Amino acid sequence: MVEANHDTLGFLVVEVARLLRRRYDRALDRAGLGLTHAEARTLALIGRAPGRRQASLAEALAIEPMTLTGLLDRLEAAGLVARRTDPADRRAKLVAATPKARPALGAIAAVAASVLDETTRGLSIAEVEAVRVALAQMRENLAAEAPADALA
Repeated sequence: MVEANHDTLGFLVVEVARLLRRRYDRALDRAGLGLTHAEARTLALIGRAPGRRQASLAEALAIEPMTLTGLLDRLEAAGLVARRTDPADRRAKLVAATPKARPALGAIAAVAASVLDETTRGLSIAEVEAVRVALAQMRENLAAEAPADALA
């Protein structure tokens, strides 16, 4: 019987992602924000790009619009985000963080920095950047639409 190599690239990427998510969830819990990973990620993106349309946010987060609606409902109920009608298209909603979100955004950034520091311990700045570039390229490759003939 052939023994599986658990150090294959695919296995390592999935395992690192799982462990990173677990570490981030625990750090968020310790920070006492009362936010899930998905809510924190959504709020952080809104904080970096205020006044963005909901559809654009869903695309940037790579989630379904209905999933985003639920996240925004919870963040809005907590007073952390506000939605308003886009004056350029009354069917669209623009989303922005509220002033109440500032402390949470600072805590989310601190959690993310702490987890990143822990994750990249022992790696040089150049190594971290090389991994980031490689993963970004892999994401682009996987996100690209497959040619029609490849699906046949």
